[in-house]
Amino acid sequence: MRDVEHLSARGDVTERRPITQRSAQRVHVADGRISAPEGDAIAVEEPLEIRLASDTLATVMRTPGEDHFLAAGFLFGEGIIRGLADLGRVAHCGRPSDAGYGNLIDIAPGPGTALAPELAGARRGTVVNAACGICGRERIDDLLERLGRNSSALRIPAQLLARSVDWLRERQSSFSRTGAMHGALALTREGDQLAVSEDVGRHNAVDKVVGKLLYQGQLSPERSEADVLAVSGRTSFEIVQKAAAARIPIVVSVSAPTSLAVDLAADCGITLVGFARAGVFNLYTHPERVNVAR
Repeated sequence: MRDVEHLSARGDVTERRPITQRSAQRVHVADGRISAPEGDAIAVEEPLEIRLASDTLATVMRTPGEDHFLAAGFLFGEGIIRGLADLGRVAHCGRPSDAGYGNLIDIAPGPGTALAPELAGARRGTVVNAACGICGRERIDDLLERLGRNSSALRIPAQLLARSVDWLRERQSSFSRTGAMHGALALTREGDQLAVSEDVGRHNAVDKVVGKLLYQGQLSPERSEADVLAVSGRTSFEIVQKAAAARIPIVVSVSAPTSLAVDLAADCGITLVGFARAGVFNLYTHPERVNVAR
């Protein structure tokens, strides 16, 4: 592992954890009953300002924790870094006693590395959300030129893809408590689970998983040990983009893809699976990788 300062539960311990408590009342519409206020598990959502050599790169709304993985995965997916060697020190700024401590992380380039986010088109001075990202065919073509096409001749049993979302759900402990967390899980073709993360943002969960693969030595610009990325929620353009950048040939989701996600998956050589539920799924692109024989 590289020199990384982990976010710990310092300062306001409750708010630094991924789950907090808020008061809620239960309303029963059928008989008009309303319960007394009681504590309810709530997913924490806070901004994280990502700085590159003290210069603000982006602000994302995320669940606190695993911020160094999130930052590394974000930089890798945007093409700002090519691998872990491009990263120097990754640390939160400020002191634990400061208000909002833990919501600003600074990344120093690795020795002999000059990182240029402007060249990657990744600088975002505003909050990153589902409305941000890639717009226009020209920008998409630029992205395809950077990512290339995944030519993996991998073939995976349909049963494994169907089970991948079940394995993800089993490991979403924070979702079980709050109902407000997305999840991402990276697997091998044999079904070995390499990395899993949860976050209030779908993109963040994927970035955290990509960051873990980087730090675990399972991802480089040339190869990835992960063959399948299982995600909760809908599959957007950016989810496919992150999978393509991480050289993961198959993306499986419990929900629907967007039209742009399907188009990008087709262009990038990504097998895209949606609506994977109860042993049934939709196969949108590159079906040659899925073995349906029993």
